[in-house]
Amino acid sequence: MRAADESGYREFVVARMSALRRTAYLLCRDWHAADDLVAMALDKLYRRWPRRAEIDDLDAYVRAILTRAWVDETRRPWRREHADGNVTATTEPATGGPEDGVTDRITLGAYLDSLDRRHRAVLVLRFYCDMSVRETAEVLGLSIGTVKSQTSRGLEALRALTADQSLTGWER
Repeated sequence: MRAADESGYREFVVARMSALRRTAYLLCRDWHAADDLVAMALDKLYRRWPRRAEIDDLDAYVRAILTRAWVDETRRPWRREHADGNVTATTEPATGGPEDGVTDRITLGAYLDSLDRRHRAVLVLRFYCDMSVRETAEVLGLSIGTVKSQTSRGLEALRALTADQSLTGWER
């Protein structure tokens, strides 16, 4: 790769790294696995970088690579193993003050943990990445109708969780 291409790639990655990590974390709910997913996605992007002019929306392309990498990882046999209750979840260090909505992020994280992987993927792409139904369907390899139904069911599950939480005294 030429020096100019390499510099452009580096600038692209630096500008989007934290957003890619957050998206990966929302998908897999583990910062170490999220870093691995981002690394895989950026490796694939690097190989494609000289032909980036052929890609209409580079950000959507990278999110698609990231999401497909996560789906592929969840299909691997060793990913079906689950840690026992003695393992604590890793968290990203807080960088801001209390106004950053830490409680909301923790609560949302717990809710996302309770969803199955399809609902989580659809909701993260639709609402966090702000992708359309069509874009989400293309990324996940699903039909538009399936994305709509998965979105509806995922939101329904989140509503049920928040209703259960409000019954136990949790209020915003």
